[in-house]
Amino acid sequence: MGLSRSVGLCALPLCSLTLFLTPVARAQSSSIDRTLAARYFSEAKALSDRDAGRLWGMEMYGPMLFVEPHTRAIVANQADGEGHLEEEGGVFVGTLPAGELMGNTAVTWAGVHWTMVIWPLPKDKNDRACLMAHELWHRIQNDLGIPGSGFANKHLDSRDGRVWLRLEWRALGAALRSSGDGRRNAVEDVLTFRAFRRSLFPEAAKDERALELNEGLAEYTGIRLSTDSYESAAARAVRNLRHGKGYDTFVRSFAYASGPAYCLLLDKASPDWRKKLKGSDDLGVLLMKGLGLNVPADLEVEAKSRAKAYKADQLIAEEDQRESARRGRAGQHRRRLVDGPVLVLPLLMMKIQFDPRNLEPLDDLGTVYPTATISDGWGTLNVTGGCLIREGFLRSSVVVPVPADPKARPVSGDGWTLDLKDGWELTPGERQGDYVVRMASKKP
Repeated sequence: MGLSRSVGLCALPLCSLTLFLTPVARAQSSSIDRTLAARYFSEAKALSDRDAGRLWGMEMYGPMLFVEPHTRAIVANQADGEGHLEEEGGVFVGTLPAGELMGNTAVTWAGVHWTMVIWPLPKDKNDRACLMAHELWHRIQNDLGIPGSGFANKHLDSRDGRVWLRLEWRALGAALRSSGDGRRNAVEDVLTFRAFRRSLFPEAAKDERALELNEGLAEYTGIRLSTDSYESAAARAVRNLRHGKGYDTFVRSFAYASGPAYCLLLDKASPDWRKKLKGSDDLGVLLMKGLGLNVPADLEVEAKSRAKAYKADQLIAEEDQRESARRGRAGQHRRRLVDGPVLVLPLLMMKIQFDPRNLEPLDDLGTVYPTATISDGWGTLNVTGGCLIREGFLRSSVVVPVPADPKARPVSGDGWTLDLKDGWELTPGERQGDYVVRMASKKP
């Protein structure tokens, strides 16, 4: 999922974790060039036709719509199931109401399961093909038995998590650029670094696996369908690995780099791997089995020994510097979103748009989202200065600094504004100075 490809990765950066749409109003005019949109639909269908179901055993192309985020105009390739879209010139148009979220994703709306892509699409044809194919995969992933995942891998914001992930990426790049024994040796390094990192963090294997299958397989599909040879696909995957190191954090973005690399190596090691793939599989384990490899017995010693060939000292120095800066930001977040007076909003059926490249886990307190648009039963929260999302088994919430004036409408505070729906109100929280959003009590 994602909103644009300005950083060179398919389907990144702005992502919709959960997205529900409501009926659109008929549009009198559209900010989307309908002739160009029709051409892009034809390009997406051509990608699917050329693949002919070989990659995943089913046709990729299906119901598809483009959404322009400023005017909220929609252009679709077919009618919806409830008559909200109007046919004009061979495409179907409408307008997405204010308050509804958008993103590069798959969404069920008006009786149809759609691929949604944000307009404008990339001008470069290969980039555009990669983006569309990525999102086409998300529409069929449930049929493949690979459900979507929202796991955030907070361990990948730690110094050790990042060090060993980046070493894994360097070895993945070496494997993709090599062949024969050179590739096999590099894959041994990949799997050793991966296994050692996961030995440091108990939940790493489960959380990483889920996101690699969700976004990694989508990105792999985008790369495969937008390139004409294994060599060009491998080169694009190496580019993803190279660009990935520049992300502010890896907690929600690492799979866009790791996933395609593993999948392309699997194409060589075990060509029929996709036919056997299950939602519980781990790409690293599949690659290990495909090549008949084993993790070293003395994992830590072997990992640190192999790391020397990948300039580990330089990498560690970079991550030590970043960790120092991260701790400083964490202190600021604590003062702003934990220690000081705050507004707490319950999350019941959250819909959220965010940038997966810059999320910052705040120890065990939750995750800081520097920017986000969040909708729930109480209304829509627009965040430009950072919010804290606390996830719990029974109760989750989003936290922002206390409002300047709790009685003002719309409600606003440091780095956020809230459009509060009727029937909801701000009431004092448990701590003095805090506020909580609750349903308004009925007056007798």
